[in-house]
Amino acid sequence: AVAMLRSLGSLLCLWALQLPAPPAGTGVAARGLDVASYRERVRAMFYHAYEHYLENAFPYDELRPLTCDGQDTWGSFSLTLIDALDTLLILGNVSEFQRVVNVLQEGVDFDIDVNASVFETNIRVVGGLLSAHLLSKKAGIEVEVGWPCSGPLLRMAEEAARKLLPAFQTPTGMPYGTVNLLHGVNPGETPVTCTAGIGTFIVEFATLSHLTGDPVFEDVARKALKALWKNRSDIGLVGNHIDVITAKWVAQDAGIGAGVDSYFEYLVKGAILLQDKELMSMFLEYNKAIKNYTKFDDWYLWVQMYKGTVSMPVFQSLEAYWPGLQSLIGDVDNAMRTFLNYYTVWKQFGGLPEFYNIPQGYTVDKREGYPLRPELIESAMYLYRATRDPTLLELGRDAVESIEKISKVDCGFATIKDLRDHRLDNRMESFFLAETVKYLYLLFDPDNFIHNDGSVFDVVITPYGECVLNAGGYIFNTEAHPIDPAALHCCRKRKEEQWEVEDLMREFYSLKKNKKFILKRASDHGEGAKGPEDASSEKGGEKRNSRKSSHSLLSCPSQSFNSKLAVLGQVFLDNT
Repeated sequence: AVAMLRSLGSLLCLWALQLPAPPAGTGVAARGLDVASYRERVRAMFYHAYEHYLENAFPYDELRPLTCDGQDTWGSFSLTLIDALDTLLILGNVSEFQRVVNVLQEGVDFDIDVNASVFETNIRVVGGLLSAHLLSKKAGIEVEVGWPCSGPLLRMAEEAARKLLPAFQTPTGMPYGTVNLLHGVNPGETPVTCTAGIGTFIVEFATLSHLTGDPVFEDVARKALKALWKNRSDIGLVGNHIDVITAKWVAQDAGIGAGVDSYFEYLVKGAILLQDKELMSMFLEYNKAIKNYTKFDDWYLWVQMYKGTVSMPVFQSLEAYWPGLQSLIGDVDNAMRTFLNYYTVWKQFGGLPEFYNIPQGYTVDKREGYPLRPELIESAMYLYRATRDPTLLELGRDAVESIEKISKVDCGFATIKDLRDHRLDNRMESFFLAETVKYLYLLFDPDNFIHNDGSVFDVVITPYGECVLNAGGYIFNTEAHPIDPAALHCCRKRKEEQWEVEDLMREFYSLKKNKKFILKRASDHGEGAKGPEDASSEKGGEKRNSRKSSHSLLSCPSQSFNSKLAVLGQVFLDNT
């Protein structure tokens, strides 16, 4: 029951950060947009791509839609299958979810001599497996005893994450960008890593640590985050690429887009997931510097990280996640203004070019493509949940129309090589099914379980007590894999936290033994003796007393936020 209350308390803290949405349907009818029809068109898009991947590309990582075959891109993991797994459940396809889980358990092997991106493997493979693990029971899979603290998909996620740990063995704690899954970091591997490749682990790695009880994952993720924070410039900005050995900035362009983006995203999402004030305060400090030096007329430019002078007056398509992130911290007005700027670019081209020159109002040479990225749709989904502004549904409509008209081919959906003439490229990235289609579907499906407001939930029994799951408040990783924040409170606490509690218990028992010794001495001197019932009562009461003792200590209202977090890994509301 205590664990269940803790889970509910965590969710209440999370819901407090979410803006109340206006009544469903506000403004929609006036625009005449058939939401249900577009939802079904998005479903059809998913299956057109997914089925052709299975027929023509599996077990390769990705589909090549122009030649109807497959290719390995990020490590030979059948990546599209992992990335699409939780999307299947969001679309309601329980039977295919179950089938794919069995396929992955039998067919995916991480003991391979492959050089893999640490960043991509984490967000796509570890994130995808963790999400599917936490959704398994909802998908009707017969989970093993101890779930969600154990399970085959969790073990696969842990195995994949352990393959990445050698990359973090640097003097700074910032990881290399590439690791060999069999041999670790290759001799001669470049020490230069992008900022996002260093700061995009806390969501997946903290989840792993809380579910498995092994603190190493969260520890390395936090160390990497703090190393970036320590090396920010005097005006509060971080650059694009840094040497993980020397901590010297190699690329000193500061902005919110490619190479930096998900670092900021994970400070916010990590803060919400873990109820961590330090991570949020770090983001808010960055946010001040970003507004001071990079924001112009609701656009965000690239500047020199030490001087704040403009280095690139461009908008990158990857920056379109920013309005969604702003909505998570409650800055909806600014988010909408920036979103509308980005939406004008979409309307101009029928998609977002990788680079857009803001002063010239046109694409940048050799950056004219649109690989079916999700970021603007992602922001539309978040903002629609907060505002119900029908303009956001119109973006979803335009995205469906554009992608179907320009990108759809016989064997799937192809990357748009050039938005000016609609030439295509022979690639369908796995994020199309993991993110783009998912966010579109959720935009048009207000009653999806992902949008649960806590009115329904499941209570599960674990070896560590009862806990609440599937109550909503899901945190999407940067590959759109939803993580249930309540699950982090279902399993044993981190080992160092266990040790702290065990030390408290040893101290408690030591006091009891001393008390017994004193009572025995008193008894020997005729000062009274306990009968069998009293002794039995004391022995049987040790467990009850120890629980009472630890509870009173851990819930002491005078403790600071950090003290409470350190002892239990859980947030208690201050009463002072």
